[in-house]
Amino acid sequence: MKKIKIAASILSADFSRLADEIKKVEQAGVDQIHLDIMDGHFVPNISFGPVIVKAIRPLTRLPLDAHLMIESPDLYLDEFIKAGADIITVHAECYGELRPHSHPALKRDNKFPKEIQSLDTKKITRDLKRIRDQGRQSGVSLNPGTPLCIQEILMEVDEVLIMSVNPGFSGQPFMNSVLPKITALRKIYQGNIKIDGGINNETAPRAVKAGANILVTASYFFSAANHKKLVQDLKNL
Repeated sequence: MKKIKIAASILSADFSRLADEIKKVEQAGVDQIHLDIMDGHFVPNISFGPVIVKAIRPLTRLPLDAHLMIESPDLYLDEFIKAGADIITVHAECYGELRPHSHPALKRDNKFPKEIQSLDTKKITRDLKRIRDQGRQSGVSLNPGTPLCIQEILMEVDEVLIMSVNPGFSGQPFMNSVLPKITALRKIYQGNIKIDGGINNETAPRAVKAGANILVTASYFFSAANHKKLVQDLKNL
């Protein structure tokens, strides 16, 4: 079994005290800092961009994972690399034909969550190669409703991020429906499997049992009374 690692999402941090919050993350024994980049198009929320990543870079030596929840990631890969991101994670849903939702109110493509049935492997491979050619690690993420459609590109990615909530907002409840997807992925993929959304002391054991080895935590971490104990408990799963 792979060693469990913890990634803290600063989406739930106090941005007025960001340097102190990052120091808190380091002192707690977190392994990565997770950066939720949202554009208001791919997801129904706007967060921050390369400027914040660049500001964070001198504050820590921890790996920075830029999770690009943005509609056209290829236009911004170089910017996030220049800003100092160590891992660039793109969404599979940006590289396939969006499937219509079953609910009539969600049939238009600009509704959320974005989901695909199959992947344009040539297009996403091009971007993953761009990331790796510049010395960064590449990741691919799947929304809860998107099936495991990345088998052909697994040799191109350093980690796979499985969303256990529909992306856009912190604090959502964990979706158990994604666990079989993680189990199926672990059977064919030996790299890092990261899970993001609703991770806490109850849901983390399920994710680890399914095959995830990197746990992203946002509100659960930043609202904790004892951050170091929380991280250690998760690592000991």
